[in-house]
Amino acid sequence: MCMVAGLFFTVVSAKAAQRTVYLTFDDGPLPGTETILKVLADEAIPATLFMVGSHADLIPERGALVAKAKSLPLVTVGNHSYSHANNHYRHFYSNTDQVLEDLAHADKVLGLKGPPVYARLPGRDVFRLPNISRNDIAIRSDEEDREMVSFEFVSAYGYYLYGWDHEWVHYNDGKPVQSVTNLVSEIDHLFGYGRLVKKNKLVLLMHDQMFQDVFQGDSNLRALIRLLRQRGYAFGDIKTYDDD
Repeated sequence: MCMVAGLFFTVVSAKAAQRTVYLTFDDGPLPGTETILKVLADEAIPATLFMVGSHADLIPERGALVAKAKSLPLVTVGNHSYSHANNHYRHFYSNTDQVLEDLAHADKVLGLKGPPVYARLPGRDVFRLPNISRNDIAIRSDEEDREMVSFEFVSAYGYYLYGWDHEWVHYNDGKPVQSVTNLVSEIDHLFGYGRLVKKNKLVLLMHDQMFQDVFQGDSNLRALIRLLRQRGYAFGDIKTYDDD
Protein backbone atom coordinates (compact mmCIF):
# COMPACT_ATOMS: atom_id res chain seq x y z
CA MET A 1 0.00 0.00 0.00
CA CYS A 2 1.33 3.44 -0.98
CA MET A 3 0.17 7.03 -0.73
CA VAL A 4 0.55 9.90 -3.20
CA ALA A 5 -0.99 13.34 -2.66
CA GLY A 6 -3.25 11.93 0.03
CA LEU A 7 -4.55 9.08 -2.14
CA PHE A 8 -4.10 5.48 -1.12
CA PHE A 9 -3.60 2.95 -3.89
CA THR A 10 -2.41 -0.58 -4.43
CA VAL A 11 -0.25 -1.55 -7.40
CA VAL A 12 -1.12 -5.06 -8.51
CA SER A 13 1.98 -6.86 -9.70
CA ALA A 14 1.93 -8.55 -13.09
CA LYS A 15 2.65 -11.87 -11.41
CA ALA A 16 -0.39 -11.64 -9.16
CA ALA A 17 -2.84 -10.51 -11.83
CA GLN A 18 -4.59 -12.94 -14.14
CA ARG A 19 -4.98 -10.34 -16.88
CA THR A 20 -2.84 -7.22 -16.95
CA VAL A 21 -2.88 -4.20 -19.26
CA TYR A 22 0.22 -2.06 -19.71
CA LEU A 23 -0.71 1.49 -20.71
CA THR A 24 1.89 3.12 -22.97
CA PHE A 25 1.86 6.52 -24.66
CA ASP A 26 4.12 7.53 -27.55
CA ASP A 27 5.51 10.73 -29.07
CA GLY A 28 5.29 13.13 -26.15
CA PRO A 29 5.83 15.62 -24.80
CA LEU A 30 3.05 17.09 -26.95
CA PRO A 31 -0.33 18.72 -26.46
CA GLY A 32 -2.18 16.01 -24.57
CA THR A 33 0.75 14.96 -22.38
CA GLU A 34 -0.28 17.16 -19.47
CA THR A 35 -3.78 15.66 -19.52
CA ILE A 36 -2.32 12.16 -19.46
CA LEU A 37 -0.15 12.96 -16.44
CA LYS A 38 -3.06 14.51 -14.54
CA VAL A 39 -5.30 11.49 -15.15
CA LEU A 40 -2.58 9.01 -14.23
CA ALA A 41 -1.91 10.87 -10.98
CA ASP A 42 -5.61 11.09 -10.13
CA GLU A 43 -6.28 7.43 -10.94
CA ALA A 44 -3.02 6.27 -9.30
CA ILE A 45 -2.04 3.67 -11.89
CA PRO A 46 1.27 2.82 -13.59
CA ALA A 47 1.95 3.75 -17.20
CA THR A 48 4.87 4.40 -19.53
CA LEU A 49 5.42 7.51 -21.65
CA PHE A 50 7.84 6.79 -24.48
CA MET A 51 9.07 10.30 -25.28
CA VAL A 52 10.75 11.87 -28.30
CA GLY A 53 13.87 13.85 -27.45
CA SER A 54 13.37 16.58 -30.04
CA HIS A 55 9.86 17.28 -28.76
CA ALA A 56 11.31 17.99 -25.31
CA ASP A 57 14.38 19.81 -26.63
CA LEU A 58 12.82 22.43 -28.86
CA ILE A 59 10.00 23.86 -26.69
CA PRO A 60 10.88 24.62 -23.03
CA GLU A 61 7.27 24.23 -21.85
CA ARG A 62 7.17 20.73 -23.24
CA GLY A 63 10.56 19.94 -21.78
CA ALA A 64 9.12 20.73 -18.36
CA LEU A 65 6.58 17.94 -18.87
CA VAL A 66 9.42 15.42 -18.90
CA ALA A 67 10.41 16.46 -15.38
CA LYS A 68 6.77 16.37 -14.30
CA ALA A 69 6.36 12.85 -15.67
CA LYS A 70 9.53 11.68 -13.93
CA SER A 71 8.26 13.09 -10.63
CA LEU A 72 5.26 10.76 -10.62
CA PRO A 73 6.18 7.52 -8.82
CA LEU A 74 4.02 5.28 -11.01
CA VAL A 75 5.11 6.77 -14.34
CA THR A 76 8.05 5.44 -16.34
CA VAL A 77 9.61 7.74 -18.92
CA GLY A 78 11.01 5.77 -21.84
CA ASN A 79 13.09 6.57 -24.91
CA HIS A 80 11.25 6.86 -28.24
CA SER A 81 14.31 8.21 -30.11
CA TYR A 82 15.43 11.80 -30.57
CA SER A 83 14.31 12.34 -34.16
CA HIS A 84 11.47 9.81 -34.53
CA ALA A 85 13.49 8.81 -37.60
CA ASN A 86 12.27 12.05 -39.18
CA ASN A 87 9.49 9.71 -40.36
CA HIS A 88 11.89 8.19 -42.91
CA TYR A 89 12.09 4.75 -41.38
CA ARG A 90 13.79 2.85 -44.19
CA HIS A 91 16.74 5.27 -44.16
CA PHE A 92 16.85 5.40 -40.34
CA TYR A 93 17.02 1.63 -39.97
CA SER A 94 19.63 1.17 -42.68
CA ASN A 95 22.40 2.00 -40.21
CA THR A 96 22.63 0.57 -36.70
CA ASP A 97 25.14 3.21 -35.58
CA GLN A 98 22.70 5.91 -36.63
CA VAL A 99 19.95 4.32 -34.55
CA LEU A 100 22.20 4.08 -31.50
CA GLU A 101 23.38 7.70 -31.85
CA ASP A 102 19.79 8.88 -32.09
CA LEU A 103 18.75 6.90 -29.00
CA ALA A 104 21.78 8.16 -27.05
CA HIS A 105 20.90 11.76 -27.96
CA ALA A 106 17.39 11.20 -26.63
CA ASP A 107 18.80 9.69 -23.42
CA LYS A 108 20.78 12.87 -22.82
CA VAL A 109 17.87 15.21 -23.51
CA LEU A 110 15.37 13.19 -21.49
CA GLY A 111 17.81 12.50 -18.64
CA LEU A 112 17.52 8.72 -18.93
CA LYS A 113 20.18 6.51 -17.43
CA GLY A 114 20.62 2.79 -17.61
CA PRO A 115 21.07 0.05 -18.08
CA PRO A 116 18.40 -0.69 -18.80
CA VAL A 117 16.76 2.19 -20.61
CA TYR A 118 13.15 1.35 -21.45
CA ALA A 119 12.66 2.17 -25.12
CA ARG A 120 10.34 1.86 -28.08
CA LEU A 121 11.68 2.25 -31.59
CA PRO A 122 9.88 4.72 -33.84
CA GLY A 123 7.54 3.05 -36.30
CA ARG A 124 8.61 -0.50 -35.48
CA ASP A 125 6.82 -3.07 -33.30
CA VAL A 126 9.95 -4.78 -31.98
CA PHE A 127 10.59 -6.57 -28.68
CA ARG A 128 14.10 -7.20 -27.37
CA LEU A 129 13.93 -8.16 -23.70
CA PRO A 130 15.86 -10.78 -21.72
CA ASN A 131 13.08 -13.35 -22.25
CA ILE A 132 11.37 -12.04 -25.41
CA SER A 133 12.64 -11.45 -28.94
CA ARG A 134 10.24 -10.50 -31.72
CA ASN A 135 10.55 -8.50 -34.92
CA ASP A 136 7.82 -6.37 -36.43
CA ILE A 137 5.50 -8.84 -38.13
CA ALA A 138 3.97 -6.01 -40.20
CA ILE A 139 7.22 -5.28 -42.07
CA ARG A 140 7.35 -6.66 -45.61
CA SER A 141 10.29 -8.80 -46.69
CA ASP A 142 11.46 -6.15 -49.17
CA GLU A 143 11.55 -3.61 -46.34
CA GLU A 144 13.52 -6.01 -44.15
CA ASP A 145 16.11 -6.38 -46.92
CA ARG A 146 16.69 -2.62 -46.85
CA GLU A 147 16.78 -2.33 -43.06
CA MET A 148 20.13 -3.52 -41.82
CA VAL A 149 19.66 -2.61 -38.17
CA SER A 150 20.78 -5.17 -35.60
CA PHE A 151 18.20 -5.11 -32.84
CA GLU A 152 20.41 -7.42 -30.78
CA PHE A 153 23.19 -4.86 -30.98
CA VAL A 154 20.82 -2.10 -29.85
CA SER A 155 19.69 -4.29 -26.98
CA ALA A 156 23.29 -5.03 -26.02
CA TYR A 157 23.80 -1.30 -25.45
CA GLY A 158 21.34 -1.48 -22.57
CA TYR A 159 18.02 -0.78 -24.26
CA TYR A 160 14.97 -2.86 -23.39
CA LEU A 161 12.84 -2.60 -26.52
CA TYR A 162 9.06 -2.80 -26.23
CA GLY A 163 6.59 -3.24 -29.03
CA TRP A 164 2.85 -3.55 -28.45
CA ASP A 165 -0.07 -5.97 -28.66
CA HIS A 166 -2.84 -3.56 -29.59
CA GLU A 167 -3.29 0.07 -30.52
CA TRP A 168 -5.90 2.70 -29.80
CA VAL A 169 -5.75 4.06 -33.32
CA HIS A 170 -6.02 7.75 -34.20
CA TYR A 171 -6.60 9.84 -37.30
CA ASN A 172 -3.89 12.17 -38.63
CA ASP A 173 -5.11 15.04 -36.46
CA GLY A 174 -5.00 12.86 -33.33
CA LYS A 175 -8.71 12.10 -32.98
CA PRO A 176 -9.25 8.56 -31.64
CA VAL A 177 -10.77 6.08 -34.07
CA GLN A 178 -12.33 3.52 -31.70
CA SER A 179 -14.73 4.51 -28.98
CA VAL A 180 -13.70 3.51 -25.46
CA THR A 181 -16.28 0.72 -25.36
CA ASN A 182 -15.15 -0.66 -28.74
CA LEU A 183 -11.52 -0.54 -27.65
CA VAL A 184 -12.23 -2.47 -24.46
CA SER A 185 -14.24 -5.02 -26.46
CA GLU A 186 -11.21 -5.50 -28.71
CA ILE A 187 -9.00 -5.98 -25.66
CA ASP A 188 -11.44 -8.57 -24.29
CA HIS A 189 -11.21 -10.51 -27.55
CA LEU A 190 -7.41 -10.41 -27.63
CA PHE A 191 -7.21 -11.86 -24.15
CA GLY A 192 -9.91 -14.37 -25.01
CA TYR A 193 -8.07 -15.65 -28.07
CA GLY A 194 -4.65 -15.41 -26.44
CA ARG A 195 -3.24 -13.27 -29.23
CA LEU A 196 -0.60 -11.64 -27.09
CA VAL A 197 3.18 -11.59 -27.10
CA LYS A 198 3.17 -12.68 -23.45
CA LYS A 199 0.33 -14.69 -21.95
CA ASN A 200 -2.23 -12.68 -19.97
CA LYS A 201 -0.29 -9.44 -20.56
CA LEU A 202 -1.35 -6.82 -23.09
CA VAL A 203 0.76 -3.81 -24.03
CA LEU A 204 -1.58 -1.06 -25.25
CA LEU A 205 -0.15 1.61 -27.57
CA MET A 206 -1.63 5.12 -27.52
CA HIS A 207 -0.31 8.53 -28.60
CA ASP A 208 -0.18 11.71 -26.56
CA GLN A 209 -1.94 13.88 -29.16
CA MET A 210 -5.09 11.77 -28.77
CA PHE A 211 -5.68 13.28 -25.34
CA GLN A 212 -5.97 16.93 -26.26
CA ASP A 213 -8.96 18.83 -24.88
CA VAL A 214 -10.48 19.13 -28.35
CA PHE A 215 -10.89 15.34 -28.39
CA GLN A 216 -12.21 15.11 -24.80
CA GLY A 217 -8.91 13.52 -23.87
CA ASP A 218 -9.42 13.71 -20.11
CA SER A 219 -12.82 12.05 -20.12
CA ASN A 220 -11.77 9.42 -22.69
CA LEU A 221 -8.72 8.31 -20.73
CA ARG A 222 -10.61 8.21 -17.44
CA ALA A 223 -13.38 6.23 -19.09
CA LEU A 224 -10.87 3.71 -20.46
CA ILE A 225 -9.19 3.22 -17.10
CA ARG A 226 -12.45 2.85 -15.22
CA LEU A 227 -14.00 0.46 -17.75
CA LEU A 228 -10.90 -1.74 -17.68
CA ARG A 229 -11.12 -1.77 -13.90
CA GLN A 230 -14.78 -2.75 -14.06
CA ARG A 231 -13.84 -5.60 -16.39
CA GLY A 232 -11.39 -6.88 -13.77
CA TYR A 233 -8.13 -5.95 -15.45
CA ALA A 234 -5.04 -4.94 -13.50
CA PHE A 235 -2.59 -2.26 -14.64
CA GLY A 236 1.04 -3.28 -14.90
CA ASP A 237 4.36 -1.50 -14.54
CA ILE A 238 6.38 -1.96 -17.74
CA LYS A 239 9.42 -2.87 -15.64
CA THR A 240 7.64 -6.09 -14.60
CA TYR A 241 6.35 -7.03 -18.05
CA ASP A 242 9.14 -9.50 -18.79
CA ASP A 243 8.90 -11.21 -15.39
CA ASP A 244 7.60 -14.78 -15.43
